[in-house]
Amino acid sequence: MIPAKAKKHADQIAVRFRDYTDATWKSITWAELEGAENLVAAALLQYGIKHGDRVGIFSQNKPECIYCESAIYSLRAVGVPFYATSTTAQIEYIIKDAAIKLLFVGEQYQYDRAFEALQGNCGLQKIVIFDTEVRLNRNDNSSVYLKDFMHSGLIADLKNEVQAIRKSCDLSDLANILYTSGTTGNPKGVMLLHSNFHEIIRVMNFKLKNVIDKNQSSLSFLPMTHIFEKAWSYYCMTNDVRVDILLRPADVQMAIKEVRPNFMCNVPRFWEKVYAGVQGVLNGFSPFMQKIVAFGIRIGEKYHWTYRRQNKHVPPHIFLLYWMFKTVIFNMVQRKVGLNNGVMFPIAGAKLNDNVCKFMRSIGIPVCYGYGLTESTATVTCFDDYHFKLGSVGTAVEGLEIKISDEGEVLLKGKTITPGYYNRPDANAESFTEDGYFRTGDCGYLDEEGHLFLTDRLKDLFKTSNGKYIAPQMIETALENDRYIDNAVIIGDQRKFVSAIIVPAFAEMEGLLKDLGINNLSADDMQACVKDPRIYQFIENRIRLVQKDMANFEQVRRFILLPEAFSMEKGELTNTLKAKRKVIINNHLEEIDALYEN
Repeated sequence: MIPAKAKKHADQIAVRFRDYTDATWKSITWAELEGAENLVAAALLQYGIKHGDRVGIFSQNKPECIYCESAIYSLRAVGVPFYATSTTAQIEYIIKDAAIKLLFVGEQYQYDRAFEALQGNCGLQKIVIFDTEVRLNRNDNSSVYLKDFMHSGLIADLKNEVQAIRKSCDLSDLANILYTSGTTGNPKGVMLLHSNFHEIIRVMNFKLKNVIDKNQSSLSFLPMTHIFEKAWSYYCMTNDVRVDILLRPADVQMAIKEVRPNFMCNVPRFWEKVYAGVQGVLNGFSPFMQKIVAFGIRIGEKYHWTYRRQNKHVPPHIFLLYWMFKTVIFNMVQRKVGLNNGVMFPIAGAKLNDNVCKFMRSIGIPVCYGYGLTESTATVTCFDDYHFKLGSVGTAVEGLEIKISDEGEVLLKGKTITPGYYNRPDANAESFTEDGYFRTGDCGYLDEEGHLFLTDRLKDLFKTSNGKYIAPQMIETALENDRYIDNAVIIGDQRKFVSAIIVPAFAEMEGLLKDLGINNLSADDMQACVKDPRIYQFIENRIRLVQKDMANFEQVRRFILLPEAFSMEKGELTNTLKAKRKVIINNHLEEIDALYEN
């Protein structure tokens, strides 16, 4: 892609990155990307990388990730990305499984983990370091900085050889092995071909033909290791949309205000935080203004949900009222959070709170919810411009076939589907049906209009000791739709009744204490807050309200209220922020057992 773009648009800005030394965004043109790619490719070729070899990239999002991976592709080798937060044990497993000899690393954390692996027996031979500020171990005699590695490519003068290999590239070549950060067991390496990426770009062009424009920008801060961000960034670059790369995800709110992107991939948790922040701003208004804003949001709901979503004519009085509120209030809110240039903000990776989705759309923030897998090269379904349904994950992209099995599992077939897992014939046999459909492991159903609704993970279904089957994610999603509950993990496998671990919405605690007239507690002391019987009773009442229409055996009878959120440090979240149910339950086993003692 890069050489072809450089030939057409040499001086056009392809990507930008935030330079933390002077807090500015630096530009890289297509010609500069091509030059860097050619030097890296020559250096890799000189080192001995050949067709089919696996080369790793262990880094935060950086421009180097893009042109180094493209250099790997140009030699018909295979890119294996690592999450920047991976531990030594995790990278050793992947290095050994994929037989990686050379590994690109980003900063000090990644280098230190990689050097530990280099000292072991996983087979790693060479580390190439992006950041020149990285301090090498004094016993390291083999690692090299990227700038020096590229210089060796310049001296080698293998441009013609690289060009010849690039011309021989085929869509059937293996492009990536992406190791999924599973919630159980060792990760599996998902193989994706260049043809998979070619197809997903084709179908997204079909789906978004009236959305994309070459003068737009997309903020990249989700890990490029994740297929959601990787496929989207490639799609944007293919369509001449500039990609702005953020090194530090923790700075995303600052970066959004600096860049004011047209597009940005994100997970539901981010939008829940935006929602809480906006609610906090609105709650600071006077009671009179709060009533005005509430009326404006209701007008926004009518405009977007009653008329625009159905592609219906908007009555003049609704249009006028919406325009007034948009001009005076909604635009102000969007500017305050940096989302005033939004064209489409794709969301995937977990269940999106319906209230959050409805609110964002109502105030003119164009969130677009979808569903995808690493194994499907990202997008399976997403919202259409019109006629999408709240609670669904949208309709299938063109060319992808969805079928629901007799057990209720979502099955997929199409050109974006992985050929299988690397070195895992056992997993391949389990993951495909006899007629070639991929088993997603997700339960769901299709309505008459083709909208997909997800209900749970097949492996998460469990049975109580009374013989009742429970779909925990369905209950968790319902609870997490409540504004006072951030996260919920349902318990009940072989237990007498259903219980839960609840993480309260910390952003709401200050207002809650005020509403309940609790003056002797501070929202800064969550340990005290979650132990207070008045807070506990309030959350219990919210749970009862949420589950009033659920079957009796599905209802949460008792729960634990946590003073802190689930964390990656405790192993409770995957790299994509999905809750590891078994780890969370094991971390709180004594408290859980106490719920069932009497």
